[in-house]
Amino acid sequence: MDGKLRNMTAVYITCAGRMLLLYRQGSRVVNNLWVGSAGGHFEEFELNDARACALREMEEELGLKEDAVKSMVLRYVTLRRTKGEIRQNYYFFAELREDVKLPLASNEGLSQWFTHEELLTLEMPFTAKYVVEHYINVGSKTKDLYGGIADGEKVVFIRMPEF
Repeated sequence: MDGKLRNMTAVYITCAGRMLLLYRQGSRVVNNLWVGSAGGHFEEFELNDARACALREMEEELGLKEDAVKSMVLRYVTLRRTKGEIRQNYYFFAELREDVKLPLASNEGLSQWFTHEELLTLEMPFTAKYVVEHYINVGSKTKDLYGGIADGEKVVFIRMPEF
């Protein structure tokens, strides 16, 4: 391990009990898997501001500005060691405002809405799958921020209180 880091963010948008995911195609890191509604790598000027990265990606990929969603909150930060680097992922969840016109389309692949039950059957990146499952079972019922470490078999989550 030579200390390489990859910082990424994802936004998961919900509306009427469903969640919007993207079947990402043509990406060099995550390809042909279901991922968050929008997301990607931090730009240099965003390294200390995950929210700025999430908002930029949401606008670039879905054409949505911050005022199109309500209560966008960072809910999960995960770490995974893979391919000689540590991948840090910042997961935001937000609700689409009622006045936003549907359908939403992405320039990164196919966007589709799913029920919670359907989400659990989709192929996703390793940590994202565990984040979505934890969010459905635990995180959606709290306002907590969770940290997750991938151990090769699962992602272990712990509540991260501010102190």
